[in-house]
Amino acid sequence: MSERSRALPRRSCFSTPGSNERFLEKAPTVPADMSFLDLEDSVAPLEKEAARAKVVEAVRKHPWDDRVLCVRVNAWDSEWTYGDVIEVVGEAGERLDEVMLPKVQSAAEVVALDLLLSQVEKRSGLPLNHIGIEAQIETTRGLINVDEICAASPRLETIIFGPADFAASMEMPVLTGGVQIPEYPGDHFNYVFSRILMAGRANGLQVIDGPYLKVKDMDGLRQFAQRTRILGYDGKWALTPDQVTVCNEVYSPTQEQFDRAWDILDAYDKATQHERKGAVMFGDEMIDEASRKMANKFVARGERAGLRRSAG
Repeated sequence: MSERSRALPRRSCFSTPGSNERFLEKAPTVPADMSFLDLEDSVAPLEKEAARAKVVEAVRKHPWDDRVLCVRVNAWDSEWTYGDVIEVVGEAGERLDEVMLPKVQSAAEVVALDLLLSQVEKRSGLPLNHIGIEAQIETTRGLINVDEICAASPRLETIIFGPADFAASMEMPVLTGGVQIPEYPGDHFNYVFSRILMAGRANGLQVIDGPYLKVKDMDGLRQFAQRTRILGYDGKWALTPDQVTVCNEVYSPTQEQFDRAWDILDAYDKATQHERKGAVMFGDEMIDEASRKMANKFVARGERAGLRRSAG
């Protein structure tokens, strides 16, 4: 897998239809942490094969800066998956970081993609294991098997929740996925969010929430995204440039939080290394080894988002 992309932030994962050349040209100008060029749901069936060449050209010719660059192929239950992988990965060159596999229902589907990628890398002269995998959980079967899916391949870099297809798989009485349901007294996806997060973290993966489909409702997006941010998700899909801005904001620590995390680390280091204490007061709070672990996560996430400790 690409160690470069594995370590990069994914606060905002910007979706671009692979059949739309105008959108493909504009995508690198949107300040997303990750861009994925889509060959699946946003591309009509009659356009899917022609879209491959457009995606290859976009990967090779457009200025993508240092963001994570991914292509979403079609699911294994379609007729296009192997062609997507062979043509796009085989011709796009080394700038392509990852392939996203939708509607993953079993670990075997990830293993199959891993094996195909190895053959394509060898044939096209790419470094072995250069292409990472992002896997989407979008069905009840996928959720049941999420532990095995997250452990299926060393190429895996992220696990992603797909709310619309999942709602359909559950036969929920809703017509819009990825938004709050006012009639439900709580968060109807809380268990799903937590289940995917635990499986991802247990296997060292970044964990990403899917799209918020009311694309003009920035306040609603910000409110809904807070749910997964608080749980510990790394980022969320964005369907418009405005959504990218909101996601970058929501999934970044504030400067105040970042600086406080560093202060906790300094205080804990002083207590353990110089005073030989396992716990110490930090203001009105007792901090210990668990506090150090939480602070380290804040620092790592802040540094991935480009934050630097304030002087003083």
